[in-house]
Amino acid sequence: MSLKKIDPRFSLLLLFVVAAGLLRILGEGKITPFSNITPIGAMALFGGAYFTGRWKAYLFPLLTLFVSDIIIQQVFYPEFSQGGLLYQGWIWTYAGFTAMVLAGQLIIKKVNVPSLMMASVAAAVAHWLITDFGVWLGGCTDPTTGKLYTKDMAGLLKCYAMAVPYMKAMFFGNLAYGAIFFGVFELIQRRSTLRVVTNDQLQITNE
Repeated sequence: MSLKKIDPRFSLLLLFVVAAGLLRILGEGKITPFSNITPIGAMALFGGAYFTGRWKAYLFPLLTLFVSDIIIQQVFYPEFSQGGLLYQGWIWTYAGFTAMVLAGQLIIKKVNVPSLMMASVAAAVAHWLITDFGVWLGGCTDPTTGKLYTKDMAGLLKCYAMAVPYMKAMFFGNLAYGAIFFGVFELIQRRSTLRVVTNDQLQITNE
């Protein structure tokens, strides 16, 4: 294969996404002290902001999420797999993750602190609303009563209220890991011959 056919930008983006998946696995395995602060939201925002092909923005982060989910589920939480590869209600988690990628596409047109803040908030809220709607719909137990959440508005609101701490953790993960991913990537591309404009433009210059 000719070196001219190798896209260094795509390779670097893919490396960041894979690194986020590895960090997530290490966190879930308690190998790092940051198990409650997940990088998956930052990975979604990063992919949505930087992958120029729309399908790539969803495919590679979702594939990384899927592979890391399988490893985490089978290695650390096999009791929740119920004989399958993934956990119950996974479809809602993936829908929430897809919404976070969309937030990266729509909000981070230019990489700066305000856009990353807004995208981090939007991604955390979208993930919270979608995934915990699935928790409520799937008939999960209210930890304060030991009974199932009631199938009415009160039950849904209670389910959302109980998940607020997780939504906050998602926001802090989006912000912390997002600052690292976006910051390091921007630093690398500014110090190299690769000039990147999020989503739409790619220009290679010789300096």
